[in-house]
Order: sequence, then structure tokens, then C-alpha cells
Amino acid sequence: MTIDVEDWYHVCCGDAVPVVPAGKRRVRQNIERILAILAEFGVKATFFMLGSVAEEEPLLVPMIVAAGHEVSSHGYSHTLVPLLGPKKFRDEIRRTAEIIGTQAGCKPAGFRAPQWSLGPETPWALDILHEEGCLYDSSYNPLPFIGDRRGPRTPFSIATSAGSIFELPPMVTPSPICNLPSGGGWGFRFFPLSMISRTVKKLNDAGMPAVLYLHPREMEAFGPRLRLSPLKSFAAYGTRSDAEGRLRHLLQNFRFRTMRQLVATWESA
Repeated sequence: MTIDVEDWYHVCCGDAVPVVPAGKRRVRQNIERILAILAEFGVKATFFMLGSVAEEEPLLVPMIVAAGHEVSSHGYSHTLVPLLGPKKFRDEIRRTAEIIGTQAGCKPAGFRAPQWSLGPETPWALDILHEEGCLYDSSYNPLPFIGDRRGPRTPFSIATSAGSIFELPPMVTPSPICNLPSGGGWGFRFFPLSMISRTVKKLNDAGMPAVLYLHPREMEAFGPRLRLSPLKSFAAYGTRSDAEGRLRHLLQNFRFRTMRQLVATWESA
């Protein structure tokens, strides 16, 4: 179980991240709600934290760590990796690691790119992640349009110039047309829960993890939204429903652990 810690206005299909007054931020209350649900089921998760959010809400990281969860990096500005380029990407990785390191007491072990924007077209990014001390990445999405639709659907190792790094793709459900985004985002609330559960079970039965992801804004069916075109709005926010019921069902019926714990089992194998 993973959570991308960003607010309702952090969407890659918008023109730019707007300046939002502190009173209109929603991330903290939604993270508190997620933490309460995870505690109810005794589940530990990985929170991919935006560095800018950690700066604006300095109590969030300590709150997450105090509950026994892992905090990893989601970058700083929520900018797509190719738009950053190597220098700015490294700067963001270091800046976010320093913020998280100060607030959590240890630097992040992993990374997830905004809108899955790290992949075969940005091999330099994995070199930088490895050089900056990351053990794993979770950005290679095996979907059309925003990823590599022919990419692996289960964890794999990628060689970099400085060594190898583990890649943990988000869960998708294969179909005759294409892989479906059932592991999180709009697809998590749109596709039948029975299909999502079957996909998790099939992966687990094969000895593989199902990497699920959640955004804090998905805990609010009628939370604030940016004004976007209908297609962009659906891609960013999905249906007007919240994810709590489905989250509870999965937490009750499957076992979960953090990404760092999962990678540790492979390192010791």
C-alpha cells in the first residue's frame, strides 16, 4: 500500500501548480484520515512525500513516521521528470531528501515520479537515484500513454551506471485491449472491486506483490477541484466517489507491508 502525499491541486495535466492559501489545503486532514484507517487494520504503508508539501506542512512527516510508516520521495515540485532534466532532477532529489531526512530522522530509500514520468526514455534519472542513495523506484507504469504498455507488470531490477536498483511498478489488470489502471487513481474507484481483488490475489498467488497507490484527495468525494477540461478532470480526479470503502475492503482481505520491507527481503535473498 502506497500513498502519494500531494494536495488536491497537484495535478500534472494543469498549466502550473497554483498558489493556494494555507486555509484551503486539504492534505493534512486527509492524511490523518488515511493514518487512522491504516491503524485500524494494523497496516504499515509507504508514503511518497512531495518535498514542497513537507515544507508547507512540517508536522506531516513526523506524524507518518510516528505511526510506523515509511516515507519516501515524490520529488519536490511535482514536475514531470523529462521537463526537469538531469541537473534540476538531481537538485529536487537532494532537496526533498534533506527535508525528509531532517523531519523523519532518515533519508528516503525510494522514489516515485509525478505522473509516472520516469521510464526507459529517462535512463539518466535512475543513475541519479542510485547515486543519491535510493534503493528502489516505483515509476515504471505498464500503461499506454503515460508509461510503457509492454513493460513488466511485476518487480524487476534495472542496471544503472553505478549498480542496480529495484523497480516496483504499480498494479495493472491485463485485458484484451490493454493493461487497465486498477491499482490506484481514477481506475481504483472506477473498475469493479471484484476485478481489483482478483488481480491482487492472482499476483499474490504467483508470489508477487500488488503495488496499490492512493492520493489523499481521493478520500473526499466532494473535495475541491481545479477547473480543467472534462477529459483532464477525469484523468486527474476520476469519479465523484471516495476510496475509503474499497481501501477498507482490501486492508481487511490482504496483507500489506512497506516498500522498504519488501526490498529488504530481496536484498537478503
